[in-house]
Amino acid sequence: MAIHNRTDGVPVAETKTKATNASVAKHIAALPNDTQRADCRALVTLLGRLTKAKPKMWGPSIVGFGSYHYTYDSGREGDSCVAGFAARGTGLVVYLLASSPEQQARLAKLGKHRMGKVCLYIRRLSDVDTGVLERLVAGSISDLKRRYG
Repeated sequence: MAIHNRTDGVPVAETKTKATNASVAKHIAALPNDTQRADCRALVTLLGRLTKAKPKMWGPSIVGFGSYHYTYDSGREGDSCVAGFAARGTGLVVYLLASSPEQQARLAKLGKHRMGKVCLYIRRLSDVDTGVLERLVAGSISDLKRRYG
């Protein structure tokens, strides 16, 4: 495991979630049910169109699009996908920023979901308004570009 030093000299472990060469299609095909596979294929199309990037596996379970480099005030830095999702159990997680007032207003119109810091949890795509989801992802991409270039 590589170690990077923070600005104060304290070592920080490198992130474990990195882009891999694993097959996105094989990953999705191996999911346990038809609905989840169909939802994941729909997310591949949506996120690919918005990011203009091809999907890549990030670690063993995240399908990510594009990448950016971040550095936090703490000195921690790394690379992450611009947009991504993962199938988890019987639901989906879409990774996006949604802290701005505009993004919060979109979340209020999304439909059945839970939101963590950067994790949007939905059971299935049919539970949400996909037009609103598209605007959330587009807003997140814009926010990332403003923050990290």
